[in-house]
Amino acid sequence: MLQINMKIAISFVIMIIILRWLWKFLNWVWINPKKLEKRLKLEGLKGNPYKFLHGDMKEINTMVEEAKKKTINFTNDYVSRVLPHSTKLMMQYGNNCYMWLGPKPAMLITEPEYVREILSKSYIYQKIEGNAITKLLAQGLASYETDKWAKHRRIINPAFHLDKLKHMLPAFYMSCCDMLSKWENIVSSEGSEIDVLPFLQTLTSDAISRTAFGSNYEEGRQIFELQKELADLILHAARWIYVPGWRFVPTKRNKRMKQIANEVRSLVLGIINKRIREMKEGEATKDDLLGILLESNFKEIKIHHENKNFGMTIDEVIEECKLFYFAGQETTSVLLVWTLILLSKHLDWQERARQEVHQVFGSDKPNYDLLNQLKVVTMIFNEVLRLYPPAIMIGRRVTKETKLGNLSLPAGMFLMLPAIYLQHDIEIWGDDAKEFNPERFSEGVNKATKGKFAYFPFSWGPRICIGQNFAMLEAKMALAMMLQHYAFELSPSYAHAPHTFLTLQPQHGAPLILHKL
Repeated sequence: MLQINMKIAISFVIMIIILRWLWKFLNWVWINPKKLEKRLKLEGLKGNPYKFLHGDMKEINTMVEEAKKKTINFTNDYVSRVLPHSTKLMMQYGNNCYMWLGPKPAMLITEPEYVREILSKSYIYQKIEGNAITKLLAQGLASYETDKWAKHRRIINPAFHLDKLKHMLPAFYMSCCDMLSKWENIVSSEGSEIDVLPFLQTLTSDAISRTAFGSNYEEGRQIFELQKELADLILHAARWIYVPGWRFVPTKRNKRMKQIANEVRSLVLGIINKRIREMKEGEATKDDLLGILLESNFKEIKIHHENKNFGMTIDEVIEECKLFYFAGQETTSVLLVWTLILLSKHLDWQERARQEVHQVFGSDKPNYDLLNQLKVVTMIFNEVLRLYPPAIMIGRRVTKETKLGNLSLPAGMFLMLPAIYLQHDIEIWGDDAKEFNPERFSEGVNKATKGKFAYFPFSWGPRICIGQNFAMLEAKMALAMMLQHYAFELSPSYAHAPHTFLTLQPQHGAPLILHKL
């Protein structure tokens, strides 16, 4: 009898657990989204009706895949290709519209002052937290919030001070020389066609390896290749709504993602442990990002007498290194590739930039002070970043019920800030908003935007990209050296097809015809 009662009790407990789980699931996928939908409509916002579990995700993915099947004429008016669903929503419902990213509503914010407020109040509008799968790629400073973010920013900041970046110029120079020597062996005297994208990816990979870890690209190749494969797997997984616990299902993709994450962690940990041993043996701190980061971290821990609330753990240092590897390579390579593509189309601006480089450097090796004298090159980069920002959309999450202008936003709602819309807006930039015209930046960004908040290629506010100066310095060095040695034009085989693979990239590469000078 006791045994029967025990079985009944256990069955009852299991039933309660199952019912509680079902209630949570139902609340997540239906009850809460429907409440939010009603609330948004009362605010005067418009969007598609919520669809169970997947929201607008199926339509978004279908439209993106359809857009990728076609190239477009070489025009900078490509927004509908990379954001087809958002473009359709705005045409259908106007600017105050929202989409459903699974069970979460995400409002598109296109009012400049709203964007400014959101990016300035990072304690209310926080980064959209990645799920367990997306976190495999890298976490670190870019994904932390509040006190943890402030601690990591404080520790990492010294590595990106201008006086430290000056010491990294030789590494940038060596990486550029390596690429140019490869081109020297490929380009004939009559000129040759080269897809420059993989070369630029190698260049920036090499540069981040040298500047971050003192190694070169060949030694870091395995980490880059693994990170690239992992990013591709994660992007495929992110096309569909993430179900908590799904990563534990032993699918082929899940097993491979876990395997890659473990391999990358092991490789990066090996680099860190080797460096820590060298520091403990009394070797001088190296002026690379890892050396400066570790020294800054040790000082933080020492000042606070080994208090565990201060400083970074080894696991946190690993995540920051993975972020160095990934973000440091990706942003600069896409800035350079779009710059070469646009200068290949606008040969007048290519020649203006080359004349400036010859005037400032001659055939000499670029240095920090001279790089800062490149006004035309800076204008060109500003215009490339306006037309082809690496991150076309910035996402934020509302942490508590808050007012944004005349809108009352519920906690948990997503806000999408489409940099690409604001940076192509005719009302802000003029009738030539979609044209390549670096001259608009001749008197600075504020003059170009007429004082409106409509230019944030590296984000803005407290969370502005810490590596902005690093990326721009590397890009200036690379472009200056390429202009010294080569003229370039678009190949007839170039197909204009901007698309997003974490950053905005040319889908079919960047075949250019290079001529030796």
